[in-house]
Amino acid sequence: MAESFSFELVSPEKLLLSDNVEMVVVPGAEGDFGVLTGHSPLISSLRPGVIDTYNGDKVEKRIFVAGGFAEVTRERCTVLAEEAVAVEDIDAGVAQDRVKAANEAISAAENDIARNGAETGLAVAEAMLSAGSLT
Repeated sequence: MAESFSFELVSPEKLLLSDNVEMVVVPGAEGDFGVLTGHSPLISSLRPGVIDTYNGDKVEKRIFVAGGFAEVTRERCTVLAEEAVAVEDIDAGVAQDRVKAANEAISAAENDIARNGAETGLAVAEAMLSAGSLT
């Protein structure tokens, strides 16, 4: 049985989760990474994806994040998420609407800045739609 550590998930609006976990798997920009007690300190940007928290061999919570940053120390992991929602709360219809709106925004973009923003929105919407199918 692994030793537990503190995990916090914070969005711009509020503290979403503060819990002791044995492991957390985070969707880092360079790939998923797992955190256990005693992990080497790091800071990583996040890509849209799902955070899994574990106690024992069981996934306890699955949370979709749209991006953000993770800070890991030997005793804790803190995720600052741009947007976060529990996987079981994802509405597939809303996610599909976001995909459609992002595709329309890409088509209507008049410059690279607008296109890049719309493409980022599309990546988030597609990742959310994919995460919603995990339930």
